[in-house]
Amino acid sequence: MELRSKEWFGKSDKMGFVHRSWLRNQGYPDDYFRGKPVIGICNTWSDLTPCNGHLRDLAEVVKRGVLEAGGFPVEFPVTSLGETIMKPTTMLFRNLAAMDTEEIIRANPIDGVVLLTGCDKTTPSTLMGACSVDLPTVVVPGGPMLNGRFRGECLGSGSFNWMVKEKMLVEKYSDEDILEAEIGVARSAGHCMTMGTASTMACMVEALGLTLPGAAAVPAVDARKKVMAQLTGRRIVEMVKEDLKLSKILTRQAFENAIVVNAAVGGSTNFIIHLLAIAGRIGIDLKLEDFDTIGSHIPLLVNLKPSGKYLMEDFYYAGGLPVVLQELKDVLHTNAITVNGKTIGENNLKHVCYNQDVIATMSEPLQQSAGIAILKGNLCEQGAVIKPAAATKELLKHRGRAVVFETMEDYHLRIDEPDLDIDENCVIVLKNVGPVGYPGMPEVGNVDLPEKLLRKGVRDMIRISDGRMSGTASGTVVLHVSPESAVGGTLALVKDGDIIELDIDQRKLNLLVSEEELAIRRSGWTAPEPMATRGYAKFYIDHVQQASLGADLDILQGGSGSIITRDLH
Repeated sequence: MELRSKEWFGKSDKMGFVHRSWLRNQGYPDDYFRGKPVIGICNTWSDLTPCNGHLRDLAEVVKRGVLEAGGFPVEFPVTSLGETIMKPTTMLFRNLAAMDTEEIIRANPIDGVVLLTGCDKTTPSTLMGACSVDLPTVVVPGGPMLNGRFRGECLGSGSFNWMVKEKMLVEKYSDEDILEAEIGVARSAGHCMTMGTASTMACMVEALGLTLPGAAAVPAVDARKKVMAQLTGRRIVEMVKEDLKLSKILTRQAFENAIVVNAAVGGSTNFIIHLLAIAGRIGIDLKLEDFDTIGSHIPLLVNLKPSGKYLMEDFYYAGGLPVVLQELKDVLHTNAITVNGKTIGENNLKHVCYNQDVIATMSEPLQQSAGIAILKGNLCEQGAVIKPAAATKELLKHRGRAVVFETMEDYHLRIDEPDLDIDENCVIVLKNVGPVGYPGMPEVGNVDLPEKLLRKGVRDMIRISDGRMSGTASGTVVLHVSPESAVGGTLALVKDGDIIELDIDQRKLNLLVSEEELAIRRSGWTAPEPMATRGYAKFYIDHVQQASLGADLDILQGGSGSIITRDLH
């Protein structure tokens, strides 16, 4: 096939001179410009993204593989999203990073792309951008950290922080205890080692067929991660020659496989919002309901926090995702093609499980029907999500009195007031934390329980919001309520004392208030003032879609392709 980069480097006119001559200041020999596939290495490294702090080293290894295969590697940076650092939330900037990725790939002489990812949003954002260009693309997940350690125990980075309030109030952890845990919980390079969003995204891209087999669980500091990166560098050159583009891999069957795998590994609810956005970029008709109809009957096979007791390092030693894919062979589209040119079935024929306490079998799963449930009702006309595997069984069918917080600041101000009228049977309702309202839809849905209830021994309550929840968290938490409160969804009309009914088996979430009363409330409702009046945040508020559609920007659906019709003059 004719290389895309030939439009830049293959001409003998003035612009060919310009394109080649300036790059020669890097010391590239002449043959680099004479028909070698140009491989863009999209690097999400940043000192402000701790989970991706090792990706500069990994990029050098990918380059080595590209050179060995006869390619011309060019590394470029894009917006990096540090989940634990950025305010108000990295989700606000996911679409910005996707725009960055798309435009950098399109505007430059790139024939194929390697995406170096890690922290939560760096995987979906770069993949969304790459989908909108549709070149041969491979993902190299940065890998999880080694298990956290604290006084002989294994700690999960991400999971422990949701327990800090409880540990200090109830278990009397001292400041010194917390500091020791803080130092030991994230003790190596890599992303969160629970089955949080970062690990979920790594499993997602392997299930979609976008990584070399077995890539998802290799720890960041394991030498085999570098081997995988080098082999990826070699493979992307061949993919360019084969014209194996994203659109040939990301079929409807690939998306269905990812939904099945996410259920089996106990993946994050964030998976939904990201996979919907990716599908919108590549042109696959994926609906919110598909996550329930395809995935909710799949058993839980992976015993990892927050739904289990182990961590990603243990998952890798037990055999990793290939073992899960082999177990799932009867419910997967095994003929789906992957980046190495083989089907997902061919790639995962003979893998041995070395610890069935970590990876269970389909015949003896950890839990039946553990996938994500999609709720409907007058409180969420366009849908809401809940992760039953992370919830308290006794609360999966419940009626309770609403205790309403209008904003996140309102919650922080009042939640620990001794005279707050709340008990363990109540339903905590948090408004204005959706895509438009916050803006950016932060991971606040699993808000801490009131101090007075924690001291009583209460460890879970129903919490409902239009926000998201960290993949490292657990609890009976209803998320992604759509339409959100800030645009006039029914959630905006909930008042203290209203009765809310949750029924997971029936997939229902209802506000038990008459239609007449809701009509009166709606007529008196006014939209909150926008939280931004300029810049990207204002642009985001004006164009972001609701969570049920993936919260991408409406102007970014689909793609622009790889052809640039206007030249640099």
